[in-house]
Amino acid sequence: MKAYQLERYGKGQRLTLTNLPDPVPAAGEALVEIHATAINQLDDKIRDGAFKPILPYKPPFILGHDLAGIVVATGPGAHRFKIGDAVYARPRDGHIGTFAERIAVAEADLAPKPASLSMAEAASVPLVGLTAWQVLVETAGLKAGQKVLIHAGTGGVGTIAIQLAKHLGAMVATTASAANADLVRSLGADVVIDYRTQDFSELLSGYDVVLNSLDAKTLEKSLKVLKPGGKLISISGPPDPAFAKAQGLNPVLGFLFRLLSAGIGRKARRASVDYSFLFMHADGDQLAQLGALIDAGTIRPVLDRGFTFDALNDAVAYVDSGRAKGKVVVTVRPDAA
Repeated sequence: MKAYQLERYGKGQRLTLTNLPDPVPAAGEALVEIHATAINQLDDKIRDGAFKPILPYKPPFILGHDLAGIVVATGPGAHRFKIGDAVYARPRDGHIGTFAERIAVAEADLAPKPASLSMAEAASVPLVGLTAWQVLVETAGLKAGQKVLIHAGTGGVGTIAIQLAKHLGAMVATTASAANADLVRSLGADVVIDYRTQDFSELLSGYDVVLNSLDAKTLEKSLKVLKPGGKLISISGPPDPAFAKAQGLNPVLGFLFRLLSAGIGRKARRASVDYSFLFMHADGDQLAQLGALIDAGTIRPVLDRGFTFDALNDAVAYVDSGRAKGKVVVTVRPDAA
């Protein structure tokens, strides 16, 4: 099979197209023929070496965290899916590699592909959809009538999170440029803050939840909009000791994360706010629930651009530029669009 490997860590490092043997599905795994994949900022950060302490992949390895495709074989004891099933997934950490023609995936990470989506559309959902779900449903427990601020509303996570929050009955504010205000409103945003000309921390107050995906300055300012007992959930750091414990990381990293998160943790406690860092995890059952919402018309993926498999490095560079609205997808098979 053809696959794109990262030969060495480095900012802007190009991936190398190579021929590799097809994976063999182990017990509880399915072999999936990938029809489409998508690019995430996580791919760029892993390539740059930013996540080596957390995800110590050893080059060469195949990058890629999203897939949609067809099951072509199953391993021993795998019974949730059969050959020919259309599926989508975010493979679990340590078993990524969707920048390839085939991949072996744990059945627990797979879900039926939403019937209403093309392969390319479905491939755009898993990582950002699971992130939104795990922030708003699993961690925040967002309820009808609550108020949530979702930063970067036109990003991959933001576009899904706005729709999911509205489905849950929340009042949604988001930050975006004036040029993208109509887009985020069409997704369900009730309040749109133009981050270029307005200060969200001066305009918003009494919020129950903030989803932060931006820098440390934005994270700290977000404390001002939360009411006592509110939840500040960041997917961009800093990691906290609870994350280190959940990941089973060594005590040295746990101590380092305690130091890194001490400042925001202290300020959150002073504001009577709960701060937590979330690093999303694979979950096929949650993906199946998202798929049902998609097929019901409640959530729709937002795609920016599509690239062909031979232009995958161009797709990675485009995401790295920060210009994308929604997701950037790559069609591994020509019929996936």
